[in-house]
Amino acid sequence: MLHSALAMVEPGPDEASPLHAGSGDLHAAARFWYVEGAEHLEAGDLAGALARFSYGYAWLDAGIRAGLLRVTGERGLFTV
Repeated sequence: MLHSALAMVEPGPDEASPLHAGSGDLHAAARFWYVEGAEHLEAGDLAGALARFSYGYAWLDAGIRAGLLRVTGERGLFTV
């Protein structure tokens, strides 16, 4: 689910805005936690994987709610 969600958001602020860099940071944090979760999943640590995937999803959700990320795909994946 997080993998799909990462592909369905883009920066919300205009590239000239100082907030644009912040949107990239939020997306990068979510990608980091996705990779961490995938590693735990491969190792058989299901609880650790779920925690990391959930944390990554929270970064995306926070970015959308703050207006730093914009949903470009399926809105049902987010709490907006």
